[in-house]
This record gives sequence, C-alpha cells and structure tokens, in this order.
Amino acid sequence: MKLQRTNRLRAIAVGALAVSGALVLTACGSDTNTSGATKEAAAKIKCDGKGKLLSSGSTAQKNAVDAWVKNYQAACKGTQINYKDIGSGGGVQEWLQGTTAFAGSDSALKPEEVATSKKVCKGGQGINLPMVGGPVAMSYNLPGVDNLVLDASTTAQIFDSKIKKWNDPKIKKLNPGAKLPSTDIQPFHRSDESGTTQNLGKYLGTAAKDDWKYPDEKSWQAKGGQSASGSAGIAQQVKQTEGAIGYFELSYATANNLDSVKIDTGAGKPVEATSENASKAIADAKVVGKGKDLSLELNYATKAEGAYPITLVTYEIACDKGNKKSTLAATKSFLNYTASKDGQSVLSELGYAPLPDKIAEKVRSTVPELS
Repeated sequence: MKLQRTNRLRAIAVGALAVSGALVLTACGSDTNTSGATKEAAAKIKCDGKGKLLSSGSTAQKNAVDAWVKNYQAACKGTQINYKDIGSGGGVQEWLQGTTAFAGSDSALKPEEVATSKKVCKGGQGINLPMVGGPVAMSYNLPGVDNLVLDASTTAQIFDSKIKKWNDPKIKKLNPGAKLPSTDIQPFHRSDESGTTQNLGKYLGTAAKDDWKYPDEKSWQAKGGQSASGSAGIAQQVKQTEGAIGYFELSYATANNLDSVKIDTGAGKPVEATSENASKAIADAKVVGKGKDLSLELNYATKAEGAYPITLVTYEIACDKGNKKSTLAATKSFLNYTASKDGQSVLSELGYAPLPDKIAEKVRSTVPELS
C-alpha cells in the first residue's frame, strides 16, 4: 500500500513540475508546444479584454495560477497575465496602492483594509472571492510508522513542546498496534510570517482550546521547537531529521514523498490530508461576507465525515465597483475561467481542493457583476 501511495504522490509532484515548466514557455511567448489538453481547455474559455493584467499575492496558490494562466493565454492571445507570488500581505498592499488589477490572499481583507480599498474602488470597496482551497498537511519522519494518527489535543501539545517522545501514552492511545519508538519529537515551525501558520493556529485554538492558548497570528507564537523559512524549508528539515514533524501545503508533502498525519476529528474514522477531504471541510464553511463579499468562516472543529479540518482558502480580491476600466474586462474574463468547472478541475492534480459546488456557484454569479 505504501509503495502504491508513494508512486501516486510522485506522479502528482511530477505533474506539478510539468505545469510550472510549461508556464515558463508560455511566459516567453512560445505557444508552439501547447498540449492537446490545454487546447481543449482553451477552446472553452471566453476571452474579453486585451493587454497586460497584473496581479500579485499568495504563494500558496502559485501553482494553481500558473496552470490557469497557461490555459487562459493559450485561448486569449491578446491578454498577457503576470502574477507575482510575493505573499498575501505584499499582494494586498500592491492592490491597495492601485498598481494591480486584483490580489491573491490566503486570508480575507481586514476591516481597515476594506476601508482603505474605498480609495481605490471608486464608489465601491474590495471584496473577497474564494478561488483555491487546499489541505495543510502535517508530515513526519518516523521510520516504521506509516499511518500516524493525531488529534487536535496531541498536536497542540506536540507543537507546544509538552509531548516530547513519540511513544508518549497519549500518542500510543491514538495508534494502537503501531510500533512507536522512544525517539525525541522534533517539531518544526515557520520562521517567517505565514498564512499557513495562521491556519494551523486557528485549528488548534478552536479544536484544542484547552491546550493551545496562543493567538492565531501569521508569526509563530508558541515556545520551543525549531524553525525554518518557508514551507520548502520545513519540508526539507522534516525529510532529513528523524523524529521530525512539520506543517505545509500538501504539495510539499507529495513532492518530498513524506508521510502525513491522519487527524482524529471525532468523525467515524481519522481523516487523511487529501484534496477531496479539504473540499469537504470547505463545504462545511459559512459565507460571512456581506453583499458581493464571499469571505468564509471555516469550521476548524468540523466532525463531518471525511472533512480534513486544517484547510487553507485563498481569495482573489477585487473591487465590487470601481475597478479600472482598462483592465476590468480582462479581470472578469480570467476570474470567470478560474471559477468555472474547467478552471476548478485542474486543481486536484496539483494537490489543491476545488471549491464545493455551492460556494463555486456563488463566485460564478458574482464575478460577472463586477463593475
């Protein structure tokens, strides 16, 4: 079973790399190598607007945007899209300064950012359009242990340096029959500010509030453990350190052939970090935005069957009214495609979670109304 799983993960990782490589060719103006799959996707895209479309923001959605841009530009030769993965905070700031058509962010706009957006959105304000979902995997390096199960309480105590050995009774209770070693636990966290850290904090603060007393900030709050820069940095440390555990987007686990924790949420059986299970968690979310704003409140304490609770959603941020006339048509055209069934269908193979139909339909009805 593990060999089959490893081969499957390798295939996903290779597919993601292939998409990134293909985008480089597209960005250089070469479309002679457009694949049959891309041509088929391109044929369904309705082009509108021409010229350059600038955007920036979340690194978490970069591989998804790369795939979307490749398909879109294969159909819409007159539009050139440039997305810079500078982080959610940087992307929002560039958009608030009026230098980009839309921003990508792994957290919804703050109230003060909405207020500032009214200077950019003449007669309107910034709104959040959910577009990409994905599980935050907790991967570990523990030879001989293939199906590790943790719950919110044990996870909180591990990352708070209160559970220090892998054969701790609390972990053994969740893993009857597993040969857990007495190896020291080496928890790794992000050294830089991260939406992934914030989402893990929201999960622990909600589902294990008695064990996790820290605010859900983008910077790491707990004491102890070791740090590394970026998801790639943590994944590398986990891969080379026996006894390690860390957290990052699922694509980093697949690319590094790392085993990931199954989470005991209180549902019928522990839940694996997969795109499908992340989509089930997003389906359990509530739309809390007003008007055209579709910001979500995720249920980190979900007990829905098969719903993976540590899930990240990235938003595309634009004006409900007052978008720049020069880029409005192209922005709507591109976001119409990304929210479409064809646009969402490319996400699973890259380790992302497509939007549940109920939420996707709200996005699809909102984008055409942008003005």
